[in-house]
Amino acid sequence: MVERSFTYCFSRITLDLIPELGYNTFVNHRNAAFAVIVGVSDLPYKRVLLKLSGEALSGNGESLDFEFIEKICDVVKRCNDGGTQIGIVGGGGNFWRGARNGVAMQRSRADKMGMLATLINALALTDVFERLGVDTRVMSANRADGFAEPFDRDRAVRHFEKGRVVIFAGGTGNPYFSTDTGAVLRAAEIGADVVLLAKNIDGVYSCDPKKDPNAVKYDSLTYKEFLRKKLAVVDMTAASLGLENNIPLYVFALSDPENIYRAIKGEHIGTLVKC
Repeated sequence: MVERSFTYCFSRITLDLIPELGYNTFVNHRNAAFAVIVGVSDLPYKRVLLKLSGEALSGNGESLDFEFIEKICDVVKRCNDGGTQIGIVGGGGNFWRGARNGVAMQRSRADKMGMLATLINALALTDVFERLGVDTRVMSANRADGFAEPFDRDRAVRHFEKGRVVIFAGGTGNPYFSTDTGAVLRAAEIGADVVLLAKNIDGVYSCDPKKDPNAVKYDSLTYKEFLRKKLAVVDMTAASLGLENNIPLYVFALSDPENIYRAIKGEHIGTLVKC
């Protein structure tokens, strides 16, 4: 009853904005405003950067598992409706692993192929989001006219303020940098409260748990500990950038997409790396 009355009042006073903003954006504004006013949302973060590994988007030998991707997007939609602004950086490992593909290619060229792979993933995510009614924008580190907007920090923030999910493609736009580093960079630029690293592993371990059964999982650790121990789940450049900009990293498994919601709620499901 409260929600119905709120929706009616909000619709009446903003009806003239629908042609300008578009219906999906209007609905996102309405949902976020309702969550704030009646206290429905218990999500502690205002703005997050979600990093999705490319491998996590694939399944059963396919480059893109759209059934699984829809589960991811559905959880992100729920968080966005709850008032949390969400930016996404996707990897490209489901299509191309750059120099690690074992092909004797020039490194810069191989990395650029990986950047193109992230754009493919961004467009796939956008298609699913929009089928779910989520207003979405793709921004690319390199110009990709006809496919994505060029990245601009101020424009990205305006998209967030209008209730849109923003997907950042192309990594940093430069070779020799991972998409994890690109995720921390974008998080610093947009002022994200945390970087959520959704991986194929459920946290940070003392060593590779697939190779060593005695590997110990950390609940939390500092960046200095992470760098000193040379833990490999995130590259050193990404960790150093997070340390310098005081942005915590939360590493967790994407095997269950609900973990995204749990992480944004602040539940302890993975490993928190902080200053």
